[in-house]
Amino acid sequence: MVSCPRRIAVVPRYVRSVLVLLLLTACSGGGGQGADGAAGVGDPYFPKSGNGGYDVTHYGLTLAYDPEGAPALTASAAITARAGQDLDSFHLDLKGLDVKEVTVEGTRADWSRSGQELKVRPAHPLDKGETFRVTVAYSGTPRPISDPDGSTEGWLRTADGALALGEPVGSMAWFPGNHHPSDKASYDIAVTVPKDLTAVSNGEPAGERTTGSRRTFTWHTREPMASYLATLAIGRYTVTRSTTKDGLPVYVAVDPSQKSASREVLARLPEVMDWARLNFGPYPFSSTGAIVDRPEDAGYALETQNRPVFPGAPDTATLVHEIAHQWFGDSVTPRTWRDMWLNESFATYAEWLWEEDEGGATAEETFTDLYDNGEDDYPDLWDFPPGDPPTAADISSDPVYQRGAMIIHRIRRTVGDDTFYDLVQGWTATHRHGTADTDDFTAYVEKQAPDEDFDEIEEIWDDWLYGKGKPELP
Repeated sequence: MVSCPRRIAVVPRYVRSVLVLLLLTACSGGGGQGADGAAGVGDPYFPKSGNGGYDVTHYGLTLAYDPEGAPALTASAAITARAGQDLDSFHLDLKGLDVKEVTVEGTRADWSRSGQELKVRPAHPLDKGETFRVTVAYSGTPRPISDPDGSTEGWLRTADGALALGEPVGSMAWFPGNHHPSDKASYDIAVTVPKDLTAVSNGEPAGERTTGSRRTFTWHTREPMASYLATLAIGRYTVTRSTTKDGLPVYVAVDPSQKSASREVLARLPEVMDWARLNFGPYPFSSTGAIVDRPEDAGYALETQNRPVFPGAPDTATLVHEIAHQWFGDSVTPRTWRDMWLNESFATYAEWLWEEDEGGATAEETFTDLYDNGEDDYPDLWDFPPGDPPTAADISSDPVYQRGAMIIHRIRRTVGDDTFYDLVQGWTATHRHGTADTDDFTAYVEKQAPDEDFDEIEEIWDDWLYGKGKPELP
């Protein structure tokens, strides 16, 4: 079995992507090494995340949550997967919680725990290419997880329920799975809660029933979703259902305390959707919407699939940012956490484009002001290149967002608007519902850009994407 390093050594960028791909392939069992699935896929920032030897195609989660209960959560996860190698054992990621029973293909399996790893040994080995179903019965009180950058994710208790947020590794706090963005799956989530509460998740509502003092809400997500984008919001929400002009379902859940403050900006959601589709291409999902909780429930907005989560009423720029993520991050998902800049650069640049189209500062003016004065608002703007953050704590830092957006603008300025928008929409179409890394993006841009722009594009990669310090402008 291949031994997966905790961190990939610094190597020249022209071989970095190849090395990462080889490690991910080897650690996922793609090389046919041994009969034990690896405990981690060798991600350069979160090496224990994900698991090798199989690919998940569907999660079926059945959850019962009572904020005052002990245990608060009683659950079962039915995970359908395909073996990428012969498997005597495999791992799932699960942080905390108590496992009661594990079955594989309906037969009880042996299992053991070590940190976030749940190691499963089926009664009968699995053959390469075999589709199998593993079911985990578990319970407990889910806990929050602290990120390397100090933010909190996982399972967050709120005044009237709970909020589950998963970026980058928080989803393992409430269900077992292959928790790495390189493995996407469809979802069915059934959540039973006290009947005075509502449970909101990704995708579309697929049923609701009341039994005695409890209500069960079922949600279905048919498009592939990375587990870090899965969300579950439980509380007393004001729920609004509508459709856009072309019939796309819109499902919005707002904490009553935020209803008034949110009304005006949420009314612009269909307008933002139309604008985003015009710029980025067809919308990749079958519904849209938002979840607005109290400001104290989470300290950040998050682009959870179909239904971004906001800590209090968002402003329009934040709404635009999170809706843009539905294309950049949710549909086209980073293959490793090193590729985070592909998410945040486009979402940040979407804010620039929106302001430009609304008659405010042009993207060029925003770029120039950021280049000249950016350190005033973002002291670490030039500390490291977006394509190679130094640590896991840096993948959500200002260079990834702001300098990343400057890279996108440099590309636009180099190739011109017609080619730029063709390039952007081609990118979202080519990798729709898939994963991509930085080398995929740079190769795509080089292929689509006019030949006469090749040298300047190469300079953008050298100076802006990977170069240290503040780049010089031509």
